[in-house]
Amino acid sequence: MSTQLKQLKTELSAELDSILDYWSKNSIDTKNGGFIGQIDNDENVIEDAEKGSVLNARILWSFSSSYQITKNEEHKEIAKRAFEFLSAYFYDVEFGGLFWSINVDKSPKDTKNQIYALAFAIYGLSEYYAISKDEKALAIAINLYLRIKKNSYDPINKGYLEAFTRDWQSIDDLRLSEKDANEKKTMNTHLHIVEAYANLFKVWKDKTLQNDIIELLQTIEEHFINTQTGHLRLFFDENWIEKPDVISYGHDIEAAWLLLQCAEISEDETLIANYKKHAIQMAEVTKEGLDTDGGLWYEFDPEKNELIAEKHWWVQAEALIGFYNAYQLTGNEIYLDIVLKNWDFIKNHILDTKNGEWFWGIYRDNSLIEKDKAGFWKCPYHNSRACMELIHRIKTA
Repeated sequence: MSTQLKQLKTELSAELDSILDYWSKNSIDTKNGGFIGQIDNDENVIEDAEKGSVLNARILWSFSSSYQITKNEEHKEIAKRAFEFLSAYFYDVEFGGLFWSINVDKSPKDTKNQIYALAFAIYGLSEYYAISKDEKALAIAINLYLRIKKNSYDPINKGYLEAFTRDWQSIDDLRLSEKDANEKKTMNTHLHIVEAYANLFKVWKDKTLQNDIIELLQTIEEHFINTQTGHLRLFFDENWIEKPDVISYGHDIEAAWLLLQCAEISEDETLIANYKKHAIQMAEVTKEGLDTDGGLWYEFDPEKNELIAEKHWWVQAEALIGFYNAYQLTGNEIYLDIVLKNWDFIKNHILDTKNGEWFWGIYRDNSLIEKDKAGFWKCPYHNSRACMELIHRIKTA
């Protein structure tokens, strides 16, 4: 192992500890239970902020997964806290779904079933089961999987529909966030459904689930991966009519490694071979979005020929894994150089060396994007996962 890789692994191990330390010390809500819904860029706790299911599920995953590396009992306890809070207040026992958000007093706020959130709950619950062997966690994960299959799966055209009411009726607003197109099938949700299914299969070797992973990877390959450009297509209607949108460099490089990992878990040799090719192509075209300072830009709008000139924390985290994965597949040192330069960019601009955690990102002029340090979308998932993935991968280098 090269000196550079040893140093990178050492720094990422220290950064993983730092991320977990921040969330351990700052995010636990001792007053209302669970975790604080929002901490702003200046470390102010927003007392009455709603609590998001995605944040809770990602905390559950991050601390469960990290425990397998750190063996720190405090991390396991925080994972348990996340599990107990999710199962008690987000999991909808009556209709078998998951509330999108709850109020600070733990009452349901937004009761829609956003499939993306159910997927993250499965992802977190299956990871927690791996460290706890708590049968209740596995039972809820399996039930959410069956609910997605029953209500969201499109048996005619394949793929999964985005969102439903609490009692699983159709809903007008399907969007994850205001910036998204209001379409019935999206890349982002499909990416995280297959991620969730694959993680569940690691602890529950169900043949039907395995077949669902294989079909989902085939669907993603057919519709979401543009093999001519190497980029992802993002939005479709239920009949797979595309609504053209931006190029998302962060999702391209995340999908590059994550879909290959799911293919490997599926054990389908054809898909593994295909997704190795996709991983390299997607990493190669994502290089378009790299800036000279090593940072990866957020998005590009081809229709306007306009760069969305922001460098978000999660995009950098996924770049670390995606380009390292390309280096592992090809042995091409160019990809490793990108990783090392990107990590330098993160250290210089994204890490909050004073308070801990990662800033949301920076603009073109290197000024801070002053958004949440913790919140609905600002979670310890992308950055802790980047550290863990590279720690594992460098171990076998």
